[in-house]
Amino acid sequence: MRLDRTCLPADMARGTFAARIMTPDGPCVVGLIGGAAFDMTPMWGTMSRWMEAETPTACIRTRGVPMALDLDALLANSAHDARDPAKPWLLAPIDLQAVKAAGVTYVRSMLERVIEERCRGDASLAAAVRVEVREIIGDDLAALVPGSAEAMRVKAALVEKGWWSQYLEVGIGPDAEIFTKCAPMAAVGTGSKVGVHPNSQWSNPEPEAVMVVNSRGRIQGVTLGNDVNLRDVEGRSALLLGRAKDNNASAALGPMIRLFDEEFTLEDVRQAEITLTISGRDGFALDERGAVGSISRDPTDIVGQMIGAHHQYPDGAVLYLGTPFSPSKDRGAAGMGFTHQEGDVVRVSSPQLGALVNEVDRTDECPPWVFGTGALFASLTRRGLPRA
Repeated sequence: MRLDRTCLPADMARGTFAARIMTPDGPCVVGLIGGAAFDMTPMWGTMSRWMEAETPTACIRTRGVPMALDLDALLANSAHDARDPAKPWLLAPIDLQAVKAAGVTYVRSMLERVIEERCRGDASLAAAVRVEVREIIGDDLAALVPGSAEAMRVKAALVEKGWWSQYLEVGIGPDAEIFTKCAPMAAVGTGSKVGVHPNSQWSNPEPEAVMVVNSRGRIQGVTLGNDVNLRDVEGRSALLLGRAKDNNASAALGPMIRLFDEEFTLEDVRQAEITLTISGRDGFALDERGAVGSISRDPTDIVGQMIGAHHQYPDGAVLYLGTPFSPSKDRGAAGMGFTHQEGDVVRVSSPQLGALVNEVDRTDECPPWVFGTGALFASLTRRGLPRA
């Protein structure tokens, strides 16, 4: 797998970014602005603490330490199969933040969840059920405002037909589905392997925009995410969501956080398009794209349901907004749809955010998660750096 400057945002020189890199001394928090790099670790210690600043962008030049950073070498060394541990590589751009995810926030993915449920996790039934679901429900749910009177009328009509679903409940009902994707420090960065449990026979990536939120509920920026999902496991029962979602290396984030500034705002996120490409060792290729703005709930609404008077995150949180689409292109026999195979290279990209690139492997073949909060604090203490 090769990582190069095509993984960087197209307007990198005009944007403001936050990244985490692993060095021989330990993890470092880095600010990038105007093509220059600054070490933020001496002042802040962690990405979580830096994001608590009122305006993180303003701190880069005033409180960061200028550093030499060869982005070409950094990207090349971030590829798992070419990594030299004596040289820096990219980590997931967060550390102590809670890793949360919203589900069923797009009509297209909502219908796929309904299909999973009707199939009871059997991918061979998906094509026929997909036709049946669309004949009854259609795509006109895209215009519905979740929780609105019209949405409640649609709900009543579906209940009468016997077609109500727990996924439709969170898709068009008043309450968003928000769950914990993985523990803090468990997410992997660009270039690393992502994991699919070997017991799953129907899995897929979920390309998403990911909000970076501080403890006060302020959205400081955005990154890209791959919310790896086991469709057959979740399809058997929604109570298996943790088994379907939270596995070794199943959460990928990166390549870096784009901080909000005069050049890039939340409105740019709403207007963004996410592209998913998959290249398999078997010659399989997939190229799909979806608009972040086709989401049924505004990002601020979902963030507001995640954090507030009823639920706090003192170290901040990141929130996967949900996927605009789940790939359904047949990979093998007709009607069987898409599922991952070992060696798939998954690329989630958007022009202003760059590209998150990962290779798929079994969860027990991906490097085990060993560097947690305790290891981070020990590393910061050893270097005489702030922890909180």
